Amino acid sequence: MRNAARAQVVVITGATGGVGRAVAREYARRARGVALLARGSTGLEAAAAEVRAAGCDALPLEVDVADEEQVGRAADEVEARLGPIDVWVNAAFTSVFAPFSQIAPGEFRRVVEVDLLGFVHGTKAALDRMRPRDLGTIVQVGSALAYRGVPLQSAYCASKHAVQGFHESLRCELLHDRSGVRVTMVQLPAVNTPQFSWVLSRLPKHPQPLPPIFQPEVAARAVVHAADHPRRREYWCGGSTVGTLIANTFAPGLVDRYLARNGFAAQQSDVLADPDRPANLWAPADGASGRDYGARGVFDERSRNRSMQLWASHRHGALAAAVVGAAALTAAAMSRRRRL
Repeated sequence: MRNAARAQVVVITGATGGVGRAVAREYARRARGVALLARGSTGLEAAAAEVRAAGCDALPLEVDVADEEQVGRAADEVEARLGPIDVWVNAAFTSVFAPFSQIAPGEFRRVVEVDLLGFVHGTKAALDRMRPRDLGTIVQVGSALAYRGVPLQSAYCASKHAVQGFHESLRCELLHDRSGVRVTMVQLPAVNTPQFSWVLSRLPKHPQPLPPIFQPEVAARAVVHAADHPRRREYWCGGSTVGTLIANTFAPGLVDRYLARNGFAAQQSDVLADPDRPANLWAPADGASGRDYGARGVFDERSRNRSMQLWASHRHGALAAAVVGAAALTAAAMSRRRRL
């Protein structure tokens, strides 16, 4: 798989920070070319330098994924300069941390334009170029919040729920057409990304992920594995994601009440909010600060570098075979004992 990946051209939206940045680093070690789509020039330049340092061609492109024409032009430039697109990863997003009553309609709309329509625009640009070749993979970076809404993130949760529905519809259409283009989705847990330092927040204290928290490199490995094995409709990353989705399936009302009691405090640290913190809703956070935020946020000490659930998920076939084999050996041994 690694030799095949070396010939790949990969496009990553939201590639300057968080999960997108970590995915770019993963592909820099294995792809032929990586196109980095994001708004901030500082982060783009830093991300491109990392990709090139790993021996991979980098193409940084300033793009607002909410603008369909910008995304289409970027896709044209990628194919003109790097070659046919093999993998397209939709990871760009923004958010507003606030009760719904404190989110202006324009702010809510902007989140949806980036987090939902940005995925739609990226998917359309990729499909328009992959379908004539009947080859290619699209990965939608999702979240446990694609199934389970939480307080203080109504716009983000609404968008992720919509992306999940969009993904399912598109997958059915591709299966109907017997298309060689694959689409898969990765549902992530809470991740230690810079978003908690740059999203628009009206909370009295610094926002934080709902624990347990994983490092973005864990998420990036999940995304790259999904791109390598896109026949599965979706992947769940992290035991907390599995637990959340199972609990929401069987007892959603109880989850509602649990989050009503605990969700507000659990999404805020003990640190008071900085009134001068950047907000990337309308403009990139690095534009005002000139800072490259990188992949990780400020919760390193509390974040996990690995996930046993993810390890098992990537090896479910082998593990199932091992369980069946062990059961067969046990049954055979018991049968011998009875004969004796």
